[in-house]
Amino acid sequence: MTERKEYDVIVIGAGPGGMTAALYAARANLKVAVLDRGPYGGAMNNTDAVDNYPGFVDVKGPELGEHMYQTMMKFEPDFEYGDVQTVKLEDGKKVVVTDVGEFAAPALIIATGADHKKIGVPGEEEYSGRGVSYCAVCDAPFFRDEDLVVIGGGDSAIEEGIYLTQLAKSVTVIHRRDQLRAQPILQKRAFANDKMNFIWNAQVEAIEGDGQKVEKVTYRDKETGEEKEVKASGVFIYVGILPQSKPFADLGILDEQGWVATDDLMHTNVPGIFALGDVRAKHLRQIANAVGDGSIAGQEAYNYIQSLND
Repeated sequence: MTERKEYDVIVIGAGPGGMTAALYAARANLKVAVLDRGPYGGAMNNTDAVDNYPGFVDVKGPELGEHMYQTMMKFEPDFEYGDVQTVKLEDGKKVVVTDVGEFAAPALIIATGADHKKIGVPGEEEYSGRGVSYCAVCDAPFFRDEDLVVIGGGDSAIEEGIYLTQLAKSVTVIHRRDQLRAQPILQKRAFANDKMNFIWNAQVEAIEGDGQKVEKVTYRDKETGEEKEVKASGVFIYVGILPQSKPFADLGILDEQGWVATDDLMHTNVPGIFALGDVRAKHLRQIANAVGDGSIAGQEAYNYIQSLND
């Protein structure tokens, strides 16, 4: 028989939001389990430097994650490594099925985040965090007065491209089609921006550098077949983002795009199930607002447990 461990609250995901939720719940004297399939810290582990989180003038992503982990563990939640396969509802309990056993609790907090789609070209992984980025708000200050490339043509690509022009010397948008998919108002702003340039009908072939930092993007002109390049110190990729919500597909808490739908208090439409951070449908995905979501979710989980005892 599969081993089942019982808790008051289960938190799936140990990024900044998940660790904050676990901190708040454990600090309220609840028995808490934190589950993650990888190292705590989440996407922070791929961030070379964080300079927009209050209290830290300049900190490495993994270092910030370590601070958060140590703060959480002060209140002694159980941290378990496991790959979540599905969640079942049984007699008021949320049963989390993983590859290392089952975990059950009245309250469940989902903090599994989202992954940026990759373009899968040489240099993308090699220069991630060293010139390749998926977040202009996070990394734009590191590229002040530099020539940058944005890959994509949807709303996110153009919004972020416009944002980058506040600091960059120039922003070149590389798009595989001959017109943008972004909203007309965003297109109008982009085309009116003197710092923005556009390369159409282009297939990115590689991101190249000196081994330490990005220097250029190589692309193929889809009309002529000619290979060309554009110099850049940074490459910002926006070809889509995917919520990590597959294990929750049968719970009825996802919207049509797969994001977990919540109210402002992180409640889903299933009592006792909460969600926070990047797995929610939201516009700004930052460490600071993940932590804010986490504090609310942890407190709301406590309130839910209390309501069961009333």
